[in-house]
Parts: sequence; structure tokens; C-alpha cells
Amino acid sequence: MKHTFYKCQGKRILDVFFSALLLLILWPVLIVIAIIVKLDSKGPAIFIQKRLTLYGKSFNMLKFRTMIVNAEGQGTGAYSFHNDPRITKIGYILRKFSLDELLQLINIFKGDMSFVGPRPVLTYHPCTYEEYTEEEKQVFTVRPGITGWAQINGRNSVDWIQRFQLNEWYVAHVSFFLDIRIIFGTIRQIFKTKETIIQAETAKSFKERRILQQVENNDETM
Repeated sequence: MKHTFYKCQGKRILDVFFSALLLLILWPVLIVIAIIVKLDSKGPAIFIQKRLTLYGKSFNMLKFRTMIVNAEGQGTGAYSFHNDPRITKIGYILRKFSLDELLQLINIFKGDMSFVGPRPVLTYHPCTYEEYTEEEKQVFTVRPGITGWAQINGRNSVDWIQRFQLNEWYVAHVSFFLDIRIIFGTIRQIFKTKETIIQAETAKSFKERRILQQVENNDETM
């Protein structure tokens, strides 16, 4: 299978087929999770958040709610951390096994996302789409994924600059076998007991470090 065909057509064909199949199989599980989330804490079972997809377009990403209502307006805002009091009891379990992401099968079927790709970033964090460099915008030339190269190479323990570098590498090397490797790597990661450490890097520091890195790169080429 040629990489160009896979990246442009084959990847989407597999996404549609397997997302439809999994939705048909898992719909009773999705209903049960929704009921448990609703009973566990006040608020809707489904959390909807604007994220960026192909070419900087926004879409409504679906997740089962794992935090208290209006959590983004409290504490660290967009960031979560170990023993974060904003995470609900059932939310810890859903996050540990990535079950909160199952609703994104709907996003995949619709074409907002793929099984494998850069994780979809917020429309405003760490930057708006217009603020990214042309190199960073390459990340948005493939559909974002439930999992990706950055997720199996540090997940949220790497800072934003490293995350974009990993995602840029993935976009340049997309292939069927790389996606299979990422999927198996994700499965192994889900069943690890080690906690994921969240790096609370702000959008401002991301922009400042990116500018500094660009200046250093320019100095090296002179």
C-alpha cells in the first residue's frame, strides 16, 4: 500500500469502516457509561469542546465528562494533574483506561477525526490557528486522532514545542504500518500503572520559547 494513497484515501476508508463497526458493537457500553457519569455527579454526561481539525477548521469534539461542570474556569484551567479535585470519581476510571474518548468514534465517522493523528488542540490554546507558524500548520494537514505519535512518546509529559515536533514528524511519515505501531503502542500505554505527569506550560511560554528557538536556529545558519 503506497503511503500517498493511504494518507489521502486509505486512511479515511479504514476510519469510516472501523468507527462504524465499533459503534455498532459498543453502543450498549456507551449508554451504560453515560448513565454512570450522569449518576456520579451533577451535569451532562457528554462534554463537548471546540477543537481544531483539518486546515484549522473547528469542530465539536465529544467526550464523556470526567470533571465537574465548569472545571475550565477553576484551578489550572485547561490543565489537569494527578489527584486534581475537579476530576470526578468515575472520571478517574474513565481517564485511566481512556474510556472517556470512546465517543470520539462519532467524530471519526463524521470525518472530524481519525483513529491515529495529532491530538486535536483547543481553538485558543496554546495558540489560535492564525498564530501558528507555517511549519506548525503542517500538523493540521491530516485529521487529528484519538491517539498519535506524540501520545506514545511522552503524551502530556512533553512540552508543546516537543509535541509539535513529534506531530510534524508523524505528518511527514504517515503510513499504514506506522499507524499500526502507534495503535499497539497506545494499547500498551493504557495498561501501564504509571501516572501521566502534566506539564503546565502556558500558551505565553510556548510562544516565547518558539520565538527563541527560531532565533537560535537562524543564528546557527548564519
